[in-house]
Amino acid sequence: MSGVERFSARERRVLAVCLAAGFTSLLDQSVLNIAVPALQGALSADASQLQWIVAGYSLAFGLALVPGGRLGDVYGRKPFFLAGMALFVAGGVLSSCAQDAWLVVAARLFQGLGAGLVNAQVIGTIQDVFTGAARARALGMYAVTAGIATALGPPVGGALIAAAGAEPGWRLAVLLNVPFAVATLVAGARFLPRPRPGNAQAGLDLPGVALFAGLTVLIMLPFIRSTGYLAYGAGAAALATALVLQQRARARSGRRPLVHPALTRSAPYALGTTVAMAQFGASLASGMVLAVFLQGELGLSAMSAALVMLPQAVGMGTTSTFAWRLVRRYGERRVITSGLALSALSLLCGGLATLYVAAGALPWVLALCQLCAGAATGFTVAPTQAQVLRHAPAEAAGVAGGILQMSQRMAAAVCISAVSGLYLHSSVSAAGLPGMREAFWHASLACTAIVSVGLLISVLNRRPHTAAAAPSVPLAPAQGRELAP
Repeated sequence: MSGVERFSARERRVLAVCLAAGFTSLLDQSVLNIAVPALQGALSADASQLQWIVAGYSLAFGLALVPGGRLGDVYGRKPFFLAGMALFVAGGVLSSCAQDAWLVVAARLFQGLGAGLVNAQVIGTIQDVFTGAARARALGMYAVTAGIATALGPPVGGALIAAAGAEPGWRLAVLLNVPFAVATLVAGARFLPRPRPGNAQAGLDLPGVALFAGLTVLIMLPFIRSTGYLAYGAGAAALATALVLQQRARARSGRRPLVHPALTRSAPYALGTTVAMAQFGASLASGMVLAVFLQGELGLSAMSAALVMLPQAVGMGTTSTFAWRLVRRYGERRVITSGLALSALSLLCGGLATLYVAAGALPWVLALCQLCAGAATGFTVAPTQAQVLRHAPAEAAGVAGGILQMSQRMAAAVCISAVSGLYLHSSVSAAGLPGMREAFWHASLACTAIVSVGLLISVLNRRPHTAAAAPSVPLAPAQGRELAP
């Protein structure tokens, strides 16, 4: 009997709405990556505008998760789910009609806020409606849906641009999520549970959110502007210090801080979250740069570029179906470490291929590297999710998932800014295809370094994660992966 068949009719309806919301919001970014070159040409967007268009979504998404979850705790989840989905729809329509790149940036920020608000309610709703093994299956299915949305984005976006042409094609790609979002909005209004009174003393910690947002932006800006490294670095250090002091003071006063103190004291949770951040950020950044390189430098059509990237989805889907078996046999740490090593090797080989492989054969070699990268993702993200959330302290279990997702989205915003900035600014001064190949090599090295940080942490984390320590509800194929890139 499958996991879905064990749910009641009411649970299936609620879960269907949650999965539709996850699919809609996470399809958005993967579709946009393949449409970036067409958008750039149509709106004459410069490098910094492109970085904000792609990274701003993740930034706003991440910042909305924790306060959005708290609002749902206090006032009920359904109103904020519907409001977030409506904001997401409005941002999509505005993006598709924009005649200026900065307007697209603003619309993407609105969409990111809406997506973060929606996903915060999705996580909370699953925790409210499901318990025990049913909750584990529901969260796993939500993660799988995210991976499917990410995998479908490039080929669907590429097909739209190929069929309609660059100018209307990128607008259709950006608008693609709107019908899904409207249908999800209607279903949510009908099937989500009615709001129930929550804990009015939960608090939102808006100062903590503001400090965290400012810190993330200050880390991003040097890579977007390519100037002022010392000033931005000093500002980031000052905000980081202020954030730590503010969080400690809020906890001592008896109010709930942005990051629950128990989470900062749990080394396995902190280390696992860092690994998840490295993997998620590097994967999104490398995907964006690859889409630009294939279309802008190799001259492939959007559809051809999507086909080069498609093996990643195949590899991810294949390995995620049996990764849980490897976890039960060898333990989480070994599987995660092996996946991260394969990911770093795939990124490194892809970068080297751009330096030495002829242009005619390069797409085939990069497709093979994408297959290996996808396989690595399938091995890594599901065990990482299980490891991180299992080691969250009991008193912080409710916010652990939200903090994990927020951390990943912040990492994505910074990594996309840094890696795409390195590539785009290097390509401006590059001469012809050889120079562009070198720019891609540098970007690949940066992504390899980011993944290697996660790999090093996984290797040094000697806490035993053997089969005996596996979760009481083992990962099943339906549990797939964490919010997969």
